[in-house]
Amino acid sequence: MLDRTIGIQTAINPAAGPFGWTPLAPGIGAEIHGVDVSKPVSDDVFAKILDIWHDNCVILFRNQNLNEEQEWNFARRFGETGKVQHKHNGGSKLPGVMYISNIRENGELIGSLPDGEMYFHHDQCYTPDPAIATMLYAMEIPLSGGNTLFTNMFKVYEALSPAQRALAESSSVMHVYDYQAHPTKRGAEIREGVPHHAHPMVRIHPANGRKAVYVNRLMTDHICGMDREKSDAVLEQIFALSEEPRFIYEHVWTPGDLLIWDNRSSAHARTDFSASERRLMRRVAIVRPNP
Repeated sequence: MLDRTIGIQTAINPAAGPFGWTPLAPGIGAEIHGVDVSKPVSDDVFAKILDIWHDNCVILFRNQNLNEEQEWNFARRFGETGKVQHKHNGGSKLPGVMYISNIRENGELIGSLPDGEMYFHHDQCYTPDPAIATMLYAMEIPLSGGNTLFTNMFKVYEALSPAQRALAESSSVMHVYDYQAHPTKRGAEIREGVPHHAHPMVRIHPANGRKAVYVNRLMTDHICGMDREKSDAVLEQIFALSEEPRFIYEHVWTPGDLLIWDNRSSAHARTDFSASERRLMRRVAIVRPNP
């Protein structure tokens, strides 16, 4: 069982400066300064954080030193935390807490999604009620690789041609969780019993009314009701568009980094890393906004 009070291994978290933010990349993301999320955040400051997040899809807080409960408490400011879809909760009794790790103890993985590259995806899009947001905290990272990439699906929608927009707004897509024991590849068909669910191809964000494309290379299997060959061709065009560098921020992790991304307006991916190096992250899934 993991120590639920674990934070990062070095003393960081210097005195916070004034509140503010800077862009992470031209296409997506904001780094927020002057906030120690291990301590209570005022309603006024949190309202500003929410606005920045809704506009930029991804927010980063550096130099945090968080135990499990502190991270979970901050996640609950964004909304209700949900159950872990996988078994690796480290023995936590807090809903939505999950560990992402390749570390093994007594021959058993202590976390989920341990190794290698992952294509762009939206968390839990294969369920009836996908996570609206994900919070991920870095505790141990490899010397290189294991980076997380984010793409702005608001801007992907805006970059569609009029014909593509019309098709997307009138279509639903089937998302599938089935990599045949390999978390980077879709199966050739939807096998019986694997989790899958259809959602509209375009989502309207409840906070700002902006439209975002809701497809991803890892989990989106087909456009519902469309010939497979045509569906594959349409989706490939949108996958390729969403993976253009102008929409992407690549985050190189440092212990103490805390990232929160909006699954309604962004998709994310992971780069490969050496299986011989340790990687330990703590994730909290947020399933619906607070009333």
